[in-house]
Amino acid sequence: MDDLNFSGRTNKVLKLCRKAGVDCFSEEMTQEQIEDYNHKPLLDNKVLMSISPRPDSDVYTKTFLIPVDGGLVTGYYFEKLVNNTGGGLKSLIICFHGGGWTFGNMDGNSIFCNHVCSITGASILSVDYRLAPAFKFPTALDDCYATLVWADKGTRYWGVDPDKIYLMGEGAGGNLAIGVSKMARDLKGPHIAGMALLCPITDCRMRTKSYEEFADGPVLTAKVMAALIKNYQREPKDIMDPKFSPLLSKDLSRLPGTLVFVADHDVLSDDGRLFAQALMDADTPVKLLEIKDTFHGFYQYPEATGTEEFDNALRQFFGGRNLSNIELLTNKQRRRIENNKVKTLFG
Repeated sequence: MDDLNFSGRTNKVLKLCRKAGVDCFSEEMTQEQIEDYNHKPLLDNKVLMSISPRPDSDVYTKTFLIPVDGGLVTGYYFEKLVNNTGGGLKSLIICFHGGGWTFGNMDGNSIFCNHVCSITGASILSVDYRLAPAFKFPTALDDCYATLVWADKGTRYWGVDPDKIYLMGEGAGGNLAIGVSKMARDLKGPHIAGMALLCPITDCRMRTKSYEEFADGPVLTAKVMAALIKNYQREPKDIMDPKFSPLLSKDLSRLPGTLVFVADHDVLSDDGRLFAQALMDADTPVKLLEIKDTFHGFYQYPEATGTEEFDNALRQFFGGRNLSNIELLTNKQRRRIENNKVKTLFG
């Protein structure tokens, strides 16, 4: 797709993504090429690092082995060093990465997790769930739920408030976050404080208008999505399973308050809009934030249109602000509001 619909700075980011090789997904990629991408040392990619958030040196990382059915997966834990003299407990965000259940470069994901940890102050647990095609549906979902159960038991060790465990997922990770929240509801726990869905996959039938309008991208194409769905499914009828296509769920009530982000130029934009409406119809608290003039995965690049507003919405959501009051704010607007609060407090 021609990128001329975007502002100059967003076009620049897209061109650098292509130069960095992160906008390289194709429906014709072999398993060897997929494995190569998943294990590529992206932190050594100078072009990618030039358009990514600067790592916060006050955020440190630990790795853990998490028991799942039939094996172990790796969890990456991010925590910001702060002067916590008040002794308050932190929030925990369990992050499910995107990549169509198939791609999962944890180097690239660590950049994003470091950034979210830095701006929110919450701890992050990112799970390297098992990927298709070696592990088909619903393995990834089961791994993610097992991670939630494991993390819930470790809250005391991490200094995390067990009532402030959030889920966050992008793309396929958003799909998994929804599935995990439904499992937690139906299996009576663990408790989830809220859920942030970033350009989520919610209907794998691929019948929406945005699939037609943005079939050729940018970044994510309809052909690539079809290949990823086929890669994850055991058989074609799986896409009708609500665990695979959560928009088809008969019951979306009693789920945690949910913040949904969509990019206007994205094959998945209608997936996010329709799911937000379905949550609203089920009386589940939800807020839909549509970012204009941008593309799928924009939030990973500080210079892309909408990333500043996205970051500030995350600050509000994970800071406990009521969903209905969350706004898309620039940094200038956020600082003005904070300054006004200080003036009001101290006269």
